[in-house]
Amino acid sequence: MAPTNTNIPAFATHPGEILLDEIEANDFSQIDFAKMIGYSRSQLNEIIKGKRNINADLALLLEKTLGVDADYWMEAQKNYDLDKARIDAKNKEQLEAIEIWKVIKEFIPVSFFKREKIINGNPLIDNQIIRKIYNIANLDELATLRVQSTYARFKKSTKLKYDVVNIIGWVKLVQYKAKEVIVPPFNHESKAELLSELREIISKNKDVLNKVQNKLHEYGIKLIYQAKGEKTPIDGISFWSEGNPAIGMTLRHNRLDNYAFTLFHELGHIFEHLVNDNTAEFIDLDLKNEEEEYKKSAEEKEANIFAQNGLIDPKDWKDFENNLSLKNNDIAIKAFAKKAKIHPCIVRGRICYTLNDYRTFSQISHDIN
Repeated sequence: MAPTNTNIPAFATHPGEILLDEIEANDFSQIDFAKMIGYSRSQLNEIIKGKRNINADLALLLEKTLGVDADYWMEAQKNYDLDKARIDAKNKEQLEAIEIWKVIKEFIPVSFFKREKIINGNPLIDNQIIRKIYNIANLDELATLRVQSTYARFKKSTKLKYDVVNIIGWVKLVQYKAKEVIVPPFNHESKAELLSELREIISKNKDVLNKVQNKLHEYGIKLIYQAKGEKTPIDGISFWSEGNPAIGMTLRHNRLDNYAFTLFHELGHIFEHLVNDNTAEFIDLDLKNEEEEYKKSAEEKEANIFAQNGLIDPKDWKDFENNLSLKNNDIAIKAFAKKAKIHPCIVRGRICYTLNDYRTFSQISHDIN
């Protein structure tokens, strides 16, 4: 079977246009040519303008008068009819896509997806992309996302600066990208080795983002870095993706302490919660934007404790905790950090969090390198 031609022309060429070229090339006037084939001037004009088709009888007349095979004229007419049908179908499809887009755009972060070059402005293409990203079969599924339990807590709020549509869009984009990442099987029993290697990477603070991502991938955990959208104060998310745990991070701050805590917090969700429930997903906002009841949830408390203990051994921290008044003493902080085998800014961040006092005159750099 011959391959199907999927190329749709921008416009269809009626054989009447070709006929006009042939008439002029043979130095006929339209009036004289019409008389020669036994047509009226108006009938010939209708053919030239594409208002009348070329049939078999006319094709034979053109063959005799112009020396162009009748088969050629019939083929030109057939191609025109097919091209016109394809164009009409495409236009109908485009119009339908526009109507669908009018509904879709109310439930997705359009400006964010444009900025990230996810959509390009053609509804015919963009509609299909959105269906893939949101993993939906119909528009009803898209419209009901915001009332699902995972996203219900992100309802419009007069106190908190976030938008549920933007948050869902960010989450779905991260999950979509995670599907494309292939990693080896995950083994939850490798927790101690993984955390140790991550602490070493963070302590050295050299090419941290890439090294951490590669290390997690080695252990079967997907890590996606995705910039946030407007009113999307997300730090991270953890979920299950195609048989492997996955983490998404926004990198909202270029701070190693913030990065490390968020990373270990999401790992806490993986090792403490996702291993027991592969349908759960945990969306963590910036602490200033979290609802109080969510901060107090058992899962979030457990993830926080996991992060704290994972970054700094609790026994070491307990010994150091009595000297928290040394918050701005860089020498003491660096000495303890060396003992704990962690970067000094992690220690400083833990001190500030414990004292709930973020005023500091420390010269310790917290930038991610």
